[in-house]
Amino acid sequence: MLIVEGLRDWGLLVLRVFLGIIFIYHGIPKLKMSEALGKGMGKSTSFVFILGLLELLAGLALILGFYAEIGALVTGLVMLGAIYYKIFAWKISFFAMDKTGWEFDFILFAAAVAILLLGAGAFSLDALLGIWP
Repeated sequence: MLIVEGLRDWGLLVLRVFLGIIFIYHGIPKLKMSEALGKGMGKSTSFVFILGLLELLAGLALILGFYAEIGALVTGLVMLGAIYYKIFAWKISFFAMDKTGWEFDFILFAAAVAILLLGAGAFSLDALLGIWP
């Protein structure tokens, strides 16, 4: 139980907005520099562009609370993919001093799962429009 009750919706708003900002921040470069990032990742330009578009749209959905559960599902799947590549393809440890380990991806995945399970909360377009309970 929280020390102060009734803060669930405020907590979900904060979580949604910060997660959305992170995904928009990471999605925009993929849209602007798809070719260069694709070469660095060993992926096609179109894959990187679509990934960036998904990250941008999911981030906006989370910030606005508009179909936020779908945005959370997309971000969670993106993070599962990132974790998979860091562990198995790139052999990056959970945390590392010389590069970003997958601990950052892990907490972003957990935040996405929390929003997926708890919903967008009362301070969302979903609630305002009556789209999701």
